[in-house]
Amino acid sequence: NVKIKSESFSLNANDVKVNFNESLYDITELNANGDVDFKSVIFNMEGNGELLRFEVKNEKLKIEGIGSKIITEDIEMFSDGFIIINNLNGEFSLKGPNSKLENDNILIKSKSIDGVFTNNDNKKEIIYLNIIDDKLSYIKNKDTEMYAKKINFNQETSLFELIDNVTIIRGGEKITGDYGTLDTTNNSYKIKSNKKSKVKVIIQNDEQ
Repeated sequence: NVKIKSESFSLNANDVKVNFNESLYDITELNANGDVDFKSVIFNMEGNGELLRFEVKNEKLKIEGIGSKIITEDIEMFSDGFIIINNLNGEFSLKGPNSKLENDNILIKSKSIDGVFTNNDNKKEIIYLNIIDDKLSYIKNKDTEMYAKKINFNQETSLFELIDNVTIIRGGEKITGDYGTLDTTNNSYKIKSNKKSKVKVIIQNDEQ
């Protein structure tokens, strides 16, 4: 039942280890376990989980355990494995079952989600993604749903790249294949297949 409050954050947990700098004035690192609850208005982050490690200078937060959660002003992250977010360089990583990331523009579900965000007009914008799941990764972006074992995104090319067991669903269209791309600039997509399979298109008409 440890409670710590400072100007930069508050932390509740069962056990907490605090590291200080040489002057024993500034906190450099926190390690906590057991019913961890972390909040910071200055760093615009809060998190819950079983284990926590927070590097204050780097603004790097790691939460581990079932039901792990990190929330910033723009992005929510969940996992039953671990979540790492570096508030300074924008790198983040989610690993383990039930890993999920969502904001106003995108929803991602996968066992492994790595990426980078940047602050654009004081709002976090995802500029890179590398998503892998041996079953299927899932992304919902605007009016399109995407499934694949591996999905990459690069803001410089404005492309989602889908690899292996690909499905793209939009409106009444469902297209499957082995490789696909979605261009976020013109909202168009392409699907390819290997020599052993064919691209499959299903068009549903909901009109009575």
